[in-house]
Amino acid sequence: MTKQSQHTTRQDTGASFPRGNSTEAHEFERTDTDVEDGTQLLVGREDDVDPAISIVMPTLNEEEGVGECIDRAKTAIAELGVPTEIILSDSSTDRTPEIGREMGTIVVEPDAPGYGYAYRYAFERARGEYIVIGDADTTYDFEAIPELLARLERTDADMVMGSRLDGEITPGAMPALHQYVGNPLLTKFLNVFYGAGVSDAHSGFRIIRTDSLEHLDLQTDGMEFASEMIMEAGAQDMTIEEVPITYHEREGEATLESFRDGWRHVRFMLVNAPGYLFSAPGLVLGVLGVVVMGLALSGLSVGGVTFGVHSMIAGSLLTIVGYQIGTLGIFAAVTSDPIQKPEDPITMWATDSLSLEHGATAGTIIFAVGSIYVGVLLSQWVSGGFGSVLFTMGALAAFTAIVIGLQTVFSAFYLSAINGE
Repeated sequence: MTKQSQHTTRQDTGASFPRGNSTEAHEFERTDTDVEDGTQLLVGREDDVDPAISIVMPTLNEEEGVGECIDRAKTAIAELGVPTEIILSDSSTDRTPEIGREMGTIVVEPDAPGYGYAYRYAFERARGEYIVIGDADTTYDFEAIPELLARLERTDADMVMGSRLDGEITPGAMPALHQYVGNPLLTKFLNVFYGAGVSDAHSGFRIIRTDSLEHLDLQTDGMEFASEMIMEAGAQDMTIEEVPITYHEREGEATLESFRDGWRHVRFMLVNAPGYLFSAPGLVLGVLGVVVMGLALSGLSVGGVTFGVHSMIAGSLLTIVGYQIGTLGIFAAVTSDPIQKPEDPITMWATDSLSLEHGATAGTIIFAVGSIYVGVLLSQWVSGGFGSVLFTMGALAAFTAIVIGLQTVFSAFYLSAINGE
């Protein structure tokens, strides 16, 4: 995505946001209105003034903490001095929406459940040039918005995240399992798979440019939405910056289920990176299997160890399993639209250049080579009066070739059917 270098200015509000060259949030041109708590700068749905910033909070029975979050957001708005809308994307059964309306926010009610859907529903209705997101349970301090915005403008980034793991986590705010195992591990996975380069991938306190948000193909409805946003940004080489923040203990009852939601994140990351889920393991297993079979057939010893018939069996199984897993990577790349498409040369060649004729021909040749050897064994068995036939490692190699050849032929037909050839 090409970044803009010109100034983006709201002439009708007096709010000026020079891209890429401001160093502090308070350098932005303020409105002429003298405000103390930001209430006078709140923009409603029917107001003619366009907001410069949209603050989006998904809410599900957050009456104990939503008021404090709104107050802190108003403090940030007053510091910035720019027209801002606060949107509660609400599915509550308590007083959360009433509190929000009383405090001047816009309350929208998503027509489907889900944390991610609540955000996507609100994004479609947000009007600001910058969108801030955060949970309304007092865990995130919305007074830090100016700091995130300053980093966004100073670095000309697409998104800035508040990093809890690089900042401070107050006692009781995050379970030790999440702080020292879950979040660091999930962040590591996401960085490796998608090149995001962040320290806290699952922090929910973020600011993003609206024009950058429009480039993200966000589709998830659940908690994995937090991962999807970073995965999409990383896959598109967007610039993500971070600011250390303080993470506070929440008000009200927690809705996060550690193992279920953690698994949903892991599953989502893996399914959308078939190169790591299928292609890489398949390649490793397949190559290892071929090497072991080759050593067993050649009779060579490695470090004084000679590879015999049992090694040949293991090599055959590794080769077949590796081939099958690698084939699944090709299928996944063709049949789905993963966020991170496989980039290994084998999968790329198979998906871009392999035709039915090429695949079926290659599979038939491999099958034929194995069948010739097996045919010789059958003739020996028949001529020997159907007696016992000595098992050889060559025979196992031939059967392995038959299995792989057949799978190649049928896989080629399957890919052809999918591609409509």
